[in-house]
Amino acid sequence: MTKNIDKILLAYSGGLDTSVSIKWLKEKYSAEIVTYTADLGQQDLDKKALKDKAIATGASETIIEDLTQEFISEYVFPALQAGALYEGKYPLATALARPLIAARMAEHAKKIGADAVAHGCTGKGNDQVRFETSFNALNPELEVIAPLRDWGFTTREDEIDYAKENNIPVQATKDSPNSIDENLWGISVECGKLEDPWQEPPANAYQWTRDIPDTPDQPTYLTISFKEGIPIGINGEALNPADLVAKLNKIGSTYGVGRIDMVENRLVGIKSREIYEAPAATILLTAHQDLSSLVLDRESLHYKETIQSKYSEMVYYGLWFSPLRAALQNFFTTLQGKITGKVKLKLFQGQCQVVGRKSESNSLYDEGLATYDENDTFDHGSAAGFIKLWSLPLKVAASCEQNQQQKETKANKSIKAI
Repeated sequence: MTKNIDKILLAYSGGLDTSVSIKWLKEKYSAEIVTYTADLGQQDLDKKALKDKAIATGASETIIEDLTQEFISEYVFPALQAGALYEGKYPLATALARPLIAARMAEHAKKIGADAVAHGCTGKGNDQVRFETSFNALNPELEVIAPLRDWGFTTREDEIDYAKENNIPVQATKDSPNSIDENLWGISVECGKLEDPWQEPPANAYQWTRDIPDTPDQPTYLTISFKEGIPIGINGEALNPADLVAKLNKIGSTYGVGRIDMVENRLVGIKSREIYEAPAATILLTAHQDLSSLVLDRESLHYKETIQSKYSEMVYYGLWFSPLRAALQNFFTTLQGKITGKVKLKLFQGQCQVVGRKSESNSLYDEGLATYDENDTFDHGSAAGFIKLWSLPLKVAASCEQNQQQKETKANKSIKAI
């Protein structure tokens, strides 16, 4: 601790960790605690109940902001345009939320004269890095406190006992100790029985999506409209970004789409079993990638796929505000002008399948070149010359190797003759 800390701005979700943090911070620092909550489209977010709980637990003031539209427009959709999936699976819902929350907290900390900011992240999680890296990028003078790294509780059961002893209401119990983080782009669940990667997730681990036996018996079809890389409508209905994502979450959940069960490599060097649900993300990432394949030239598409894994890694690692992430974003942005059109998808029994795509102005698909019927316009005769030139380096290398082998064989024969 480098200075007197009289007022702390705490990132507050109302869950076990942050609820206990209010009490612990007050006792540790004898400081005024102000909580900050970002509404990022969490289902069933009761702002009044959250505020009442924070005040009852010891906060002097609460700040709750609706950032849903900004979150989707300025963080989620740029990541969508980059095809962001960490390790090819995770759509980065939590990772995309943290830099926005950190940016707002840095602003409010200055406004209210807070001496420090605090978060409820553990010492072996990714979010501590995302928060603190963002704070350092935006306000390097800001003091950061991480109660879960300092307070000595070694298990969530210890926290639950502390909450009970201090009359702090929390939903987590020793029988259901799951840690849940939710926003409009997805929900993550960890801890409890999920920590055994061999065990199938219990039914109550999934919060949004239906089990396959509970999904409809017939598929549904969706047509997603894109304009310059941004999804703008569903089945011809124009929707703003947040409403579009919310509607796809509802439809996708009904058909069991978007469940992800993975063992991932955390930034801090450990492997962790995580459960994610991301119906809208699954649908939109699938559609955007497919439309990209229709309208982008081969080299641009392949290079996009080469660097999107690096982009995803940087977001996961908390480097949203880094120069490289911004530079990569600029590259993806240059491609979006071509990504205008429609994608038709079929949702059925947990699967999201593209069944059609079109772009009136930017499609590079030429039926005359692709067809095998009498309308074929492809110059088949040019293929022989193309293959000859394409394979020339391999042919030269093979000839060189063959000549070398012949020389060695001749030399060996000469030695034997002697």
